[in-house]
Amino acid sequence: MSDGARDTDATVTRDELHEVEDEFAREVAASEKREDARLLHQTDEADQEMGDRSMTEVVLTGGPWPDDDDTMIVNFGPQHPSTHGVLRVMVELDGERVLRVKPVIGYLHTGMEKTAEQLTYVQGGTNVTRMDYASPLSNELVYALAVERLLDLEVPERATWIRMLMAELNRMASHLLFQATNGLDLGALSMMLYGWREREMVLRFIEKVTGLRMNTNYIRPGGVAADLHDGWEDDALELCDLVETNLPDYEALLVENPIWLERMVGVGVLSTEEALSVNASGPILRSTGFGWDLRKAEPYLAYDEVDFDVVYAQNGDCFDRFRIRLYEIYESIKIVRQCVEKMPGGDYRADDLKVTPPPRARINESMEALIHHFKLFTEGFRVPAGETYVAIESPRGEIGCYIVSDGSGKPARLHIRGPSLNNLQAMEPMLKDTIIADAVAVISSVDPILGEVDR
Repeated sequence: MSDGARDTDATVTRDELHEVEDEFAREVAASEKREDARLLHQTDEADQEMGDRSMTEVVLTGGPWPDDDDTMIVNFGPQHPSTHGVLRVMVELDGERVLRVKPVIGYLHTGMEKTAEQLTYVQGGTNVTRMDYASPLSNELVYALAVERLLDLEVPERATWIRMLMAELNRMASHLLFQATNGLDLGALSMMLYGWREREMVLRFIEKVTGLRMNTNYIRPGGVAADLHDGWEDDALELCDLVETNLPDYEALLVENPIWLERMVGVGVLSTEEALSVNASGPILRSTGFGWDLRKAEPYLAYDEVDFDVVYAQNGDCFDRFRIRLYEIYESIKIVRQCVEKMPGGDYRADDLKVTPPPRARINESMEALIHHFKLFTEGFRVPAGETYVAIESPRGEIGCYIVSDGSGKPARLHIRGPSLNNLQAMEPMLKDTIIADAVAVISSVDPILGEVDR
């Protein structure tokens, strides 16, 4: 082949290479267009619902604020500290005005309800206590009551009153935590210090009784894990006096604070009809003027033997929800004092060998007691076949436990009706036609615990 022929062949090869490069560039451009279209018509369920209204490409790629006729969708969370956990709130904005919101959950999913099917009824308490980690004793109580109903097991009177005492102390701790974090969310930094200080006092008493500050596994089917310690009466009364003495400082600091009132009064308004439509309960429902509290409406434990008031308001705004939780601490103090006064004697757990382990001292003395203890904590006890639902009033509203038993030592199905899940649905009517700064106040006023939402 001549040199000229070789040069011609080389020229043709370079032309073909340019064509390949041009075709590759076109494919890259087409791929980028498809990716932009995918972002524009976002794929997950929440994005599809919020993305019904079209937006310009410049918004999605982080460009300047859209034109006056356009809206913007932003993500509030799931990393934002004011969302009280891994809660994602998709917000459609027109400037700073909120048009629509959609809470998106599922980032903390732990599968606790499915895990319960692999655990014995004895082990179940260690599972459910971790759902609402700010009020673990409410989780344990509703679970124990459901199991006892299936067993048709009667609990000693002293165990009932101990449960009520501990549940109300836990309610105080939860509401004090709300006072602390609610103040922090809205800029009242001193409240974080004061609320945390009083909560620590309550947690110290709970630790002295149960051995743990939280996730205690103290309330168990048949009663409680251990009796109250010596001198608990003086400790409980001293605790009530300390908390009650400091609560007026909260009111002096916040209730007449003009900045606090501006951020809370008339913000996140919810009507009774809107609350009932999403099955909201607890302080959310009571702030609308509907005084529903299971401790009064459907008494359990010994709540029909103590005197206390159901705290409710009329305006359904963030300020009312803050006040309800504040004044409920006073009512819990009232109940705790009555528990100290009326605490009966007797055993702290049922005298039923099928459910109750032998006393610890007996294990060192009797081989039968050791075998009984070993089998109860390894195999558990059998529960008659059936199903039941039990509900109680947690600090956040109605928490319910639905159990299906197939007659074995493990539940065939367990479902927890967590109040935070329903209460979060009330955010949409609360935030409509507000401004984005109000989102922090509204989320804080809901007081959600994502552990019981994503259980």
